Amino acid sequence: MSLLIKNGRLIDPSQKIDDTLDILVENGLIKQIGKSLQVPADVRSIDASGMLVVPGLIDIHVHLRDPGLEYKEDIVSGTKAAVSGGFTSVCCMPNTKPVIDNKAIVSYIINKAKNEGFCNVFPVGSITYGLSGERMSEMGELKESGCVAVSDDGKPVNNPELMRRALEYARGIGIMVISHAEDLELVGGGVMNEGYTSTELGLKGIPRVAEDIATSREIMLAEYTNSPIHIAHVSTRGAVRIIREAKARGVQVTCETAPHYFTLTDDAVRGYNTNAKMNPPLREAEDMAAIKEGLRDGTIDCIATDHAPHHIDEKDVEFNEAMNGIIGLGTSLPLSLQLVRDGILTINQLVEKMSCNPSKILNLNRGTLSPGSIADITIIDPDRQWEINEGSVASKSKNSPFLGWTVTGWASCTIVDGNIMYQVTGN
Repeated sequence: MSLLIKNGRLIDPSQKIDDTLDILVENGLIKQIGKSLQVPADVRSIDASGMLVVPGLIDIHVHLRDPGLEYKEDIVSGTKAAVSGGFTSVCCMPNTKPVIDNKAIVSYIINKAKNEGFCNVFPVGSITYGLSGERMSEMGELKESGCVAVSDDGKPVNNPELMRRALEYARGIGIMVISHAEDLELVGGGVMNEGYTSTELGLKGIPRVAEDIATSREIMLAEYTNSPIHIAHVSTRGAVRIIREAKARGVQVTCETAPHYFTLTDDAVRGYNTNAKMNPPLREAEDMAAIKEGLRDGTIDCIATDHAPHHIDEKDVEFNEAMNGIIGLGTSLPLSLQLVRDGILTINQLVEKMSCNPSKILNLNRGTLSPGSIADITIIDPDRQWEINEGSVASKSKNSPFLGWTVTGWASCTIVDGNIMYQVTGN
């Protein structure tokens, strides 16, 4: 299919472009970009006047729950939620049932996404078999099968010797290790951030140092082994400082945060709101400020959602018993655009963190609108106001602390491999 996107503000940091340009798409690839492109009259066109046209958004931290937990989410519903939020690619974490620790599960995910999904799905395999933390998985097989990274996300790899070997092996075969940085002994039975609010609510807290210590260990191992490492869901001011200092001395460390960490504090837990329960937990105002500064100065490379759908029966329980996690694919874009409105990031920096950098870190061959590249494109209406509610969320699960919020900015059209996979009616 040929497609012309015209009159949009094209923002592509990979080419240092920020200008009103047209894009011509042919056979799933970017054919041409330029001013007032002349094309045959029968070419389908989209008028993107007043819109932002950017490389397709990429979420490198998503839980699709498929296989085994499809009552929460599956590849079809999860990718539908992704394109409605402007994402053309997602990387799915391995804590499924069974775990993504072998070729058969990887093949199942890739084939189902190809045949039934709405966007690109890149599996992340596990570091250890069954997420047990005991025996390293066959990373070479996982990579050959299609995994773009390995992680025991949801659990840290407690054994430092095993983590060292994982980093060395992953470096040798060219696959990224994503760390869930958390010291479980310090976490104990904590259910929210340790601080004033946890004391007032009578809930056992999780100290920030649990994340800081684990982040330090991972960075020290990466530095010692001369291996790259990616730190998931950074939430504390200490972790931001540790990563910033490591980058300054040349450690190959990248990291991500999620919109809830720069939008909410642990005050959101008041009323024992289980939709504000997640891991890492929401922190304090000083941490939120540090996350914003880390985004601004480049310490934090990516914005990821950590999309974690749960059935209502897993959230509508006593706070201590509720599952950790919130959905995020549908809300990430407007919450992240607020960083631009607040002067924390430029729109170009935001596109870098939501498209270009994720692609670079995991070698996804996306995140650009250069001629000849894969036509993954997101068209954004930056000024559209809308309400986040259960009807506007495409995910099977609705566990979001942002329900009822009025936000600004949404995906008007999401194009995957040159095909329109989502478009707001009337655009």
